[in-house]
Amino acid sequence: MSPHVLARRPAWESPRRGGRARTRRLILLATALAVAGFGMVACGGDSAPTAAAAPSASPAVRASPAVRTVVTGLAAPWDVAFLPSGEALISERDSGRILRLPVGAVRATEVTTLPGVVHHGESGLLGLAVSPSFATDRFVYAYYTSATDNRIVRFRLAGDRAEPPTPVLTGLADAAVHNGGRIRFGPDGLLYAGVGDAGVRSRAQDRTSLNGKILRMRPDGGVPPGNPFPGSLVYSLGHRNVQGLAWDSDGRLWASEFGQDRLDEINLIVAGGNYGWPSVEGSGDTDGGRLRNPLVTWSTAEASPSGIAIRGDVLYVAALRGQRLWELDLAGAAVRGRPRALFTGELGRLRAAVAAPDGSVWLLTNNTDGRGTPRQGDDRIIALR
Repeated sequence: MSPHVLARRPAWESPRRGGRARTRRLILLATALAVAGFGMVACGGDSAPTAAAAPSASPAVRASPAVRTVVTGLAAPWDVAFLPSGEALISERDSGRILRLPVGAVRATEVTTLPGVVHHGESGLLGLAVSPSFATDRFVYAYYTSATDNRIVRFRLAGDRAEPPTPVLTGLADAAVHNGGRIRFGPDGLLYAGVGDAGVRSRAQDRTSLNGKILRMRPDGGVPPGNPFPGSLVYSLGHRNVQGLAWDSDGRLWASEFGQDRLDEINLIVAGGNYGWPSVEGSGDTDGGRLRNPLVTWSTAEASPSGIAIRGDVLYVAALRGQRLWELDLAGAAVRGRPRALFTGELGRLRAAVAAPDGSVWLLTNNTDGRGTPRQGDDRIIALR
């Protein structure tokens, strides 16, 4: 409705028009407001297509779903791993502490401070994983930076007491950046680790180096049968800095990866796959099929993706610089539609998304890591239903 049409029927119109005229004015005014309101919705946000305009495409943004705060007052949390009881273990990067959060509790208590953890830049205590056989072996695994390397250790957790850690894998190159650090047990019962290139690009293509790779190992650190390169822990190569690992319901491994200046990535990982770094950032020349392209890319300002989680057929990606949670719809070995951005700017930097035993997805904020802007109660864990 044009504003000029409304102007021909001013609010002070002669009473000779009577009730019928007033009714018509009200109808016209309501119609105009409805049209104006629709226009504001359709043109807002990231100019996402409406369902009618693009029925097969997912909108770029949607309303943030309901969440609840699980715990507050954390210091640069990096990862969460769940015990069979449902209790959560939380790693703090800078302090080297591992905290324990009972089911339903609102305060976490210290289990242990791992000896020898060194924090500088992005290094420190990073990933956690709980043994699939925890009921019998009581092992918890941790990836951290020492004075000489990045390493994976494990320790037994007996009640509230943690025994001294023992090495599983040592000698990974460390740096102030690109340390990787996410560790997860796969459906095959083996331990996978995302290891960054530690600032030296050539390591990613060097099969004799374990940096710039995704590794696959036995729980004791040995090389399992079936690895793509005999005698090697290397599962895939050509990575800059992988910090997210998750499996879908069919056992496919997905990973998030930090780009350098242009594009961050979500990759579907296959044994022996070469993901192109440093020759390719994002999608590019596959060198006759030798290199694998990502399935999704974002600008580094939109993402800087760290931990990921899969619930059902939805992949959740925690974004640090992007300060949002990305949702991707999985369709087998593909991504359907467009990624959706949630909580943009609402929670600050997000370090990890972790699938919880109760069916929720836990999000770890990282606003006290030296790069964010802390808010009251930060850092915190938020549960997404």
